[in-house]
Amino acid sequence: MPDTVQVVFTPSGKRGQIAAGKSVLEAAQQLGVDLDTVCGGRGLCDRCQIDLSAGEFAKFGITSDPSHLSPPSAAEREFFGADAKPQRRLGCQAKLLGDAVIDIPPESQAHRQVVRKRADVHGITLGPAVRLHYAEVPEPNMHEPSGDLQRLLDALEFEWGLRDLHCDFHVLAALQPALREGKWKVTAAVHAERDVIGVWPGLKSEAFGVAVDVGSTTIAAHLCDLVSGEARAAGGRMNPQIRFGEDLMSRVSYAMMNPGGEADMTRAVREALQGLIEEVAGEAKVAPEDILDLVLVGNPVMHHLLLGINPVELGGAPFALATDAAVTARASDLELRVHPGARAYLLPCIAGHVGADAAAATLSEAPHAREEITLVVDVGTNAELVLGNSHRMVAASSPTGPAFEGAQISGGQRAAPGAIERVRIDRETLEPRFRVIGCEAWSDEKSFAENAQVTGICGSGIIEVIAELFLAGVIKSDGVIDGAAAEKSARVLPDGKTWCYLLHRDEKKKDSPLIRITQNDVRAIQLAKAALYAGARLLMDKLGIEKLERIRLAGAFGAHIDVKYAMVLGMIPDCELAHVTSAGNAAGAGAIITLLDKTARLEIEDTVRRIEKIETAIEPKFQEHFVDALAIPHKSAAYENLRKEVDLPAPSMGADGEASGRPRRRSRRRN
Repeated sequence: MPDTVQVVFTPSGKRGQIAAGKSVLEAAQQLGVDLDTVCGGRGLCDRCQIDLSAGEFAKFGITSDPSHLSPPSAAEREFFGADAKPQRRLGCQAKLLGDAVIDIPPESQAHRQVVRKRADVHGITLGPAVRLHYAEVPEPNMHEPSGDLQRLLDALEFEWGLRDLHCDFHVLAALQPALREGKWKVTAAVHAERDVIGVWPGLKSEAFGVAVDVGSTTIAAHLCDLVSGEARAAGGRMNPQIRFGEDLMSRVSYAMMNPGGEADMTRAVREALQGLIEEVAGEAKVAPEDILDLVLVGNPVMHHLLLGINPVELGGAPFALATDAAVTARASDLELRVHPGARAYLLPCIAGHVGADAAAATLSEAPHAREEITLVVDVGTNAELVLGNSHRMVAASSPTGPAFEGAQISGGQRAAPGAIERVRIDRETLEPRFRVIGCEAWSDEKSFAENAQVTGICGSGIIEVIAELFLAGVIKSDGVIDGAAAEKSARVLPDGKTWCYLLHRDEKKKDSPLIRITQNDVRAIQLAKAALYAGARLLMDKLGIEKLERIRLAGAFGAHIDVKYAMVLGMIPDCELAHVTSAGNAAGAGAIITLLDKTARLEIEDTVRRIEKIETAIEPKFQEHFVDALAIPHKSAAYENLRKEVDLPAPSMGADGEASGRPRRRSRRRN
């Protein structure tokens, strides 16, 4: 056994070298990972359950195997019993014997994530693909030897004008009992005015559908009444595929390097989706068997894995999709346990890295129906951008990485109670005040200490603190933390060869985390925001335009960042701030529209065919735009609209990114 082992925790991404023989719980505590425990590691409770992710993880440079944990203890054998699985362990009992990737499931996180995706849909014309039709069927008699099914189809044609209907096989077994129990009065569910997918005795007045946004980080579902159009319940959970890789390319890499890995990821997302469907159905007191239609959206990798398609072709040029068309399947084909005749509709993908989620956001925001030039950006680990108006539309993806979601940030975490989400910095003293998720008070208010616990900083918080430090002159336009600010505030501290800013340290609480903004944190955000800007600017080049009239920021992250700070950092091109707004979960909204209005399916399929696809990987101008966009807010763009709202610092003159970031002795500075 080696002296130390490398352990990586997901979904937090925290990692480090741990002394061999320590328990997973001890490793989590040493690395500041959020793993719950009630009994203090005595094996008496079940709160510290973890999952070992097995396989070769090229991103982390390690191989994780069940043999790298100690054999199950007596406490684990007693607790799990016949339900024991090799990968599910108690963190306090499993000892680290070798390198390991450990996933902390949501139920084992002391500070469980707040899933913040929401859909806010207005003005939908109700016309779902699945409709209920009540019919009175003539009883059989000796003079009319037709079967029960034919007489039902005749009744549906006579009463509802539904012709040339087909019947699902499973309906045949239920038809005769339903007709006789209902005394020849039944309700039939018909999909797309073509297929009879269900039949019930008597009058059935309720039918439900689920719209789902399968994000790479979060899965969000909305249960809707197909009869009234009412949204009855909503829920979300982490995508369990995170244990196979934080970003999309990591998951594609996992499929490449682990035979059968794509099947593992498909199984994981389908099980999570089934659990989420049951959750929202339970909240609305609806039986899953009453769910007759599903609409699913996601980026191309999520789209393919959900369908059981190996995504390896999306890992390299020419990024070929198995299909870019809309897909209609039975829900049972996706191993979803709802009504046996339920259908699942997946919106079309736009391009190899611009998926059905971008198509849904386009449907929701409808730039194709406007005269004004609109940029729709779904901000995530892989930003998807659609630009244009009713005359012409273009789309692309941009590899922003997970920094906007708190990953790759020294004190970063996903949005959860205790995460810093809002930051303000005094321009003179450089003293910060901030707010955390779960508490409305700011840190300089008395009630904050009583009601808030700081656990880290999430994406919106890291955006605001870097923008505030830039506006305060601590960070220069080239992204360098200026050591000269140390004369102004003791919060600016040396950090090796660079400097950092101390945002939070509570000396009174031993378990309070130290949250600093390091030079590496700034660089990670610079790289992410430069990629996002470069993608948008490349699309503007394709349309031959120099300004945008409207920007909509979609996605969970886009919904919660302050658009002013996004503009200050130069995440997006200049635009009137009043016309830069959050679209919320536009992909989820588009999925709901598609669920409740079947004509939207034809609309988005036609729109996607007309969108021009731009591949940033082969566009020479992308790299040029990227390099210029590394500066804050930009090396050369004037940002005239932003300057009307914000007093931007003067650009750094002659700054050398590495050299100017090094700490300097204060005595030399004074001289």
